[in-house]
Amino acid sequence: MNREETIKAIDQATQAHEYQMNKIKALLEGSEIKSPPVVNKRECEFGLWIYDKNNHLKEILGAQFYDNLEDVHGKWHAEYSQIFNIFYRDRKKGFFSKLIGADKIDEMSMDRAKLYYSDLLITTQELFRALLASKRKVSAMADSKFIS
Repeated sequence: MNREETIKAIDQATQAHEYQMNKIKALLEGSEIKSPPVVNKRECEFGLWIYDKNNHLKEILGAQFYDNLEDVHGKWHAEYSQIFNIFYRDRKKGFFSKLIGADKIDEMSMDRAKLYYSDLLITTQELFRALLASKRKVSAMADSKFIS
């Protein structure tokens, strides 16, 4: 990747996680989400990018920046999985439960999800700071550091 491609990819990673956070917020506000964010950190747009060996991101950013991005991104998905479990795994979805309204999320579970979301907001800001630091580093690098 050259400098421009790397900066564009960092911007897209930021936008992708902003979009996912908007989806999660909508879910907490009672909206149905047709395609919730993925739980597996390697399957989201950001994960597909950061783990793609062809972009040479680790070589471009250096191990410290890359490892920090990877760690914070993994933390984001671990925290998000708690919310996902409340809305999609722990919820009863059988015909009978839908008929009597038992497929709704109880108040205590919703409170837990909101607490997890507040933690996720902090981790999201941490991820955005790591992406911004990476973008600054890439912008300041010599052209010779990029793989053609």
